[in-house]
Amino acid sequence: MPTREDAAREAAALSEQLHRHAHLYYVLDAPELPDAEYDRLFQRLQALEAEFPELRTPDSPTQRVGGKPLDGFAKVRHKVPMLSIRTETDITPAGASAFDARVRKELGLAEDGPQVEYVCELKFDGLALNLRYEDGVLVQAATRGDGEIGEEVTQNIRTVQQIPLRLQGEASAIPPVVEVRGEVYMRRDDFDALNERQREKIAGGQKNEKVFVNPRNAAAGAVRQLDPAIAAQRPLSFFAYGLGEVTPPEQGGPDCPTQFDWLQQFSAWGFPVAAQNARARGAIELIAFHETIGRQRDTLPYDIDGVVYKVDSIALQRQLGFVSREPRWAVAHKYPAQEQLTEVLAIEIQVGRTGKLTPVAKLAPVFVGGVTVTNATLHNEDETRRKDVRVGDTVIVRRAGDVIPEVVGVLPESAARPETERGPIFTMPHKCPVCGSDAVREEGEVDYRCTGGLFCAAQRKEAILHFAARRALDIEGLGDKLVEQLVDAELIRTLPDLYKLGFTTLAGLDRMADKSANNIVAALEASKKTTLPRFLFGLGIRHVGESTAKDLAKHFGKLDAIMDASEEQLLEVNDVGPVVATSLRTFFDQPHNREVVEQLRACGVHWEESEPAARAPRPLAGKTFVITGTLPTLGRDEAKNKLEEAGAKVAGSVSKKTDYVVAGAEAGSKLDKARDLGVTVIDEAQMLEILAQGLS
Repeated sequence: MPTREDAAREAAALSEQLHRHAHLYYVLDAPELPDAEYDRLFQRLQALEAEFPELRTPDSPTQRVGGKPLDGFAKVRHKVPMLSIRTETDITPAGASAFDARVRKELGLAEDGPQVEYVCELKFDGLALNLRYEDGVLVQAATRGDGEIGEEVTQNIRTVQQIPLRLQGEASAIPPVVEVRGEVYMRRDDFDALNERQREKIAGGQKNEKVFVNPRNAAAGAVRQLDPAIAAQRPLSFFAYGLGEVTPPEQGGPDCPTQFDWLQQFSAWGFPVAAQNARARGAIELIAFHETIGRQRDTLPYDIDGVVYKVDSIALQRQLGFVSREPRWAVAHKYPAQEQLTEVLAIEIQVGRTGKLTPVAKLAPVFVGGVTVTNATLHNEDETRRKDVRVGDTVIVRRAGDVIPEVVGVLPESAARPETERGPIFTMPHKCPVCGSDAVREEGEVDYRCTGGLFCAAQRKEAILHFAARRALDIEGLGDKLVEQLVDAELIRTLPDLYKLGFTTLAGLDRMADKSANNIVAALEASKKTTLPRFLFGLGIRHVGESTAKDLAKHFGKLDAIMDASEEQLLEVNDVGPVVATSLRTFFDQPHNREVVEQLRACGVHWEESEPAARAPRPLAGKTFVITGTLPTLGRDEAKNKLEEAGAKVAGSVSKKTDYVVAGAEAGSKLDKARDLGVTVIDEAQMLEILAQGLS
């Protein structure tokens, strides 16, 4: 057992190491330690603090994991008010010129006088915070509130890895008091991952869970979470950009004459500072910054809703002062809003080129993301019902860059209306609205799809291009542009119409020379002689690729036998599982699809057929195996082939439906999961014995 003195020295050293490596990992994105080694150091520090509780300091890395739940948030009066910044109403780049003109006028600068120097920053879409450090240690974190009084959220903010619990740098460079201001936010990828976890919780039956509307709401909710342990599970990030109270230079505070110098100082203390921050001289460079960030906006890993211009010189900032509690020396210059409110007028179904059915909200026109939006995707039935979007609701619509507009959620007041005042709960139709074919949702899928692929007008172009592809009927010269012309001119409605095209029709198309028309006619004629696997693949049946088409042709020998086979008979084909069998049966159960096949035959499309292949014994049919680790003599592909030849299915993951896990050397998590689920684990020798004997 270490003495208290030894433990104190070790704890201090561990704390310093962990702070450094956390900064490298979370702020600089340049880790030097493997995660396992970081965890080992962290656990050692936890053990020391458990043995000697007095060593647990407020700035210890172990204090990021969250403390006991709070009854409420204490109020904090800001030493220096957190004032709002004026927003430039002109969202065009000309708004930058207007700000520069105002600053020059306030400073009394002539038109031909010197240019004003500015710092340009990003306007983050998050939650503003004030972080108070005393002697370099974080002692308090507070929200903006009304600018004068905010809420203390220190325990929650300790869980944000990008916020230093202790300022970095030489002790002489750390002021007795400094308040650093910035924005806590959530990255888009972290937001998506968080919502995915939330959906899993909801699907698992956990109550009081919800999917968040946008990253800002998720970040704000995490900061204002009364249980720090829950807040610690929310992936928050931070950018520093401003200053509250600070010890003056004559009393030991830093001497930073410009805003840009302060940004550099924040970085030196260990805070993340946006890499896009830049200095600019005059209106022209402000405009250039606004336009540059505008182009980058949708590619940034986090949301912004504008940029901020600040006069760089702190002395000039003091000279300019404030008006109506807003600084004259700064302005927020926004971009077109990416979210707006509007009303759902109807919900219609859009059928995509591949047969996917997507619910689309028809909206009262609204200007969002720089354009007028009248349609927004609802993605699928599950998402529409989860968000509870109904006709007549007021909804939040989001559009970012070239991304298709989407309905983010229903305005709470609208959703709270009595059921009698709201439209019906959305239900996906079970018939394609374009062609009337069955719309089916396969097991494990979120989307409904039209089954009339050879008949449906919405899928016409995609079906023709697939049929004509090199690996299908190989109709040379029949590419995207020509198919688009033929379909748009209604010269082709279904696949058999291809073989009714003649030279005169083709030569009459725009930019179609006589020689090209002759070549296409010849290619169409040549394509009539094909093979059964090519024809099957060319039909575009979902889940039926080239390999499966070959297996089907070899097994049944004739197309009619495939079209009439039951799901049980289809499952006898090598590498055909329940999903493929259902897809085949669904496709050939549609009268439209059978009619197209018969018409293609009538047009002269033909192939050689044969008798069904001899049925090889399949003793392992219906059994599922998973292979993990390195086998002694067999490669994984070789072992897989042997099992599949015997009729077994070889899966990539372990589940309750797995019959056997074949484990080799260095088997990992799959072996652990098999043991947890009680799945039979065998080695290579036992697998070979099973193959030799079959199963009783």
